[in-house]
This record gives sequence, C-alpha cells and structure tokens, in this order.
Amino acid sequence: MKILILGASGMIGSRILAEALSRGHAVTGTARSPEAIADGATKVALDMAVPEGLADLAKVADVVVVSISPRSSGDAYADMERVAEVIEGQLAPAGTPIIHVGGAGTLNLPDGAPLADILPDAYRAEAQAMRKTYERLAPKGLDYTFIAPASLIAPGDRTGQYRTGWREAMVAADGSPSTISAEDYAVALLDEVETGTRRGTAFQVAN
Repeated sequence: MKILILGASGMIGSRILAEALSRGHAVTGTARSPEAIADGATKVALDMAVPEGLADLAKVADVVVVSISPRSSGDAYADMERVAEVIEGQLAPAGTPIIHVGGAGTLNLPDGAPLADILPDAYRAEAQAMRKTYERLAPKGLDYTFIAPASLIAPGDRTGQYRTGWREAMVAADGSPSTISAEDYAVALLDEVETGTRRGTAFQVAN
C-alpha cells in the first residue's frame, strides 16, 4: 500500500513509519524538518501552517495517517484547529481514507465524563484540544478513523500484543491507568490500515 504519514519524525509517527516499512509498504513521510525522517521513506518538507502540495500527495496515497502533536506553537487549541482545517480542506477532498493518531483525552470515564477534564494542568489543554478536534470532525461524514492510545504511551518494546476498546478508557488488571508502547500502538494502527476492521470509528488500544 501507499501510505502518507503526516508528522513522520515524531515519537509516534516515526514508529508508525518504521512499522509500515517493515511490512513492505511504500511510505511518504512529511515533517517540517524532513531530514529527521528515517531512511526508507520518501521525505517531504511540509509545514501544517502552509500545507502546499498536500492535497496532491493525498490523492496518490491509499491511506493518510495524521500524527501531528498539538505542541508546535504553545497554543494547543490553535494547533489542533489548524490540523482540523487541513483535514477538512486538503485531505478530505482527496477521498483518501484518513487515520488520525488521537489522544487519550478523547476517552471517557465510566460515568461518561471526559477524561480530558480531570488530567493534570500540564496535559489538560492538549487533551481538550484533541477532543475538540475529534468532536468537530467525527460528524462530518469523512472517511475518518480515530485511534486513541492508552492513558500512558511512551517508547518501549514491540510485543505485537494489544487490546482494543471503544470510548470508555481502559484500565490495567489492577485498576491503574492503561499503558501502551509507541511500538505496539504502531502495530495496532498498521493492522487497522491493512484490514479496515474498524474503519470510520473511534477506538482505543492498550497493552
């Protein structure tokens, strides 16, 4: 498959790229500094503030993976507003399926309350901005799949094992917050790319 990854040099995006290449896919990766993208992919310089040529890249891809963190300007809401605008204006018209690397802040507590609202101050704005973006895009009728990681995601081991859930935040067996390695998140995302089992939905993955 031809996979376009936006944010291919980031913590999660780089691991998605590595997993895609390991499976034999043809990958085009974008970043503001394309030299930071791993070898093996076609590297493209792209700033989300001026996404020139993005629509053309999306048209020739089989799937677009959006792995953009709301941390580039210091204003998480503005960053995610721009991501939503790019998805609507540049990616959606191409008609290519979109998979969005989400955040755990889009998940809900057992009583239905947003998890984002109870996170520590250091993470709350980012989580709320991601949730706002999902709530904006989900009703638009786009070919749009949103994959949220566990409550805690970090670089780690690739076990190839993961659990899936829907919008209620999963927990570990002892009741503590769920975790997942960025490597296993990439496995789950590529499994979805290849199978389309949950296409058009929002779901979460955890170890």
